[in-house]
Amino acid sequence: MNTSEFPYRILLYYKYVTIDNPELFAKEHLDYCKSLGVKGRILIATEGINGTLSGTIEQTDAYMKHLCSDKRFADIVFKVDMAEKHAFSKIFVRPKAELVTFRLNYELNPNEITGNYLEPVEFYKAMVEEDVVIVDARTDYEYDLGHFRNAIRPPLSSFKEFPEWVRANLGEFKERKVLTYCTGGIRCEKFTGLLLKEGFKDVYQLHGGIVTYGKDEKIKGRLFDGKCYVFDERISVPINHTEEDVIVSECLHCGTKSDRYINCANMYCNKQYFCCPECEETHLHSCSDECKTVEHRKMAVV
Repeated sequence: MNTSEFPYRILLYYKYVTIDNPELFAKEHLDYCKSLGVKGRILIATEGINGTLSGTIEQTDAYMKHLCSDKRFADIVFKVDMAEKHAFSKIFVRPKAELVTFRLNYELNPNEITGNYLEPVEFYKAMVEEDVVIVDARTDYEYDLGHFRNAIRPPLSSFKEFPEWVRANLGEFKERKVLTYCTGGIRCEKFTGLLLKEGFKDVYQLHGGIVTYGKDEKIKGRLFDGKCYVFDERISVPINHTEEDVIVSECLHCGTKSDRYINCANMYCNKQYFCCPECEETHLHSCSDECKTVEHRKMAVV
């Protein structure tokens, strides 16, 4: 890839490791990121670090070297995408109680209990086995943009809802082989641990998540339909690089195939929804007739 065309990089990474003082670490790490000039969203908890950031090649090289110089993160894995510009407008480094919010009444440490890892080719082969169950470990709006074929869609808008949903809906699959996946792998580390705690016997996770699967040259993203939702200004990235690539989502207004996620211009609504360019203009960047007429509206960008 010509770096003159793509002078920026986007890093996606996480590491479950003990950080004794996440508040202090977050403050010092924010100061470092500001001095370096990278932008993004980084979460710090006693259980580890989870980040997505963008910067020039020089800045991201320096960031990776800096983070890996800390023995706690020496073996951290960075998923790297080339980009034309920053994927964020600001830098946020925030302490949190959990990297992935479950709010369980018992400890769930991925370094002690987690599902078996499957590399992309292994995951691809496992998906076509008989009697296998594929569970998406993301939210409904992420699934609706793109997902692995035949995967179960959790009708949930936040990760903290997963434990109750699992107990209410997946119990019948406890004796079957269960495959799970998420964007970059961090949520599956905990989700598969939850499944094992709940009595599931044969649990696997896609190592490195959807983004790693899409980069594997042997399978080229096969069996993933639609695009992968990402939490930066790109909103989505392509995964399936074969003739099987399809759009699975539909424009809210006209029903035509569209994978364009936009936010309603009504500031009190701000609903994220699929909308084709024509309907975005016709419906004034609004998800409903009611939202068209409200006083407090953002400037529509068409």
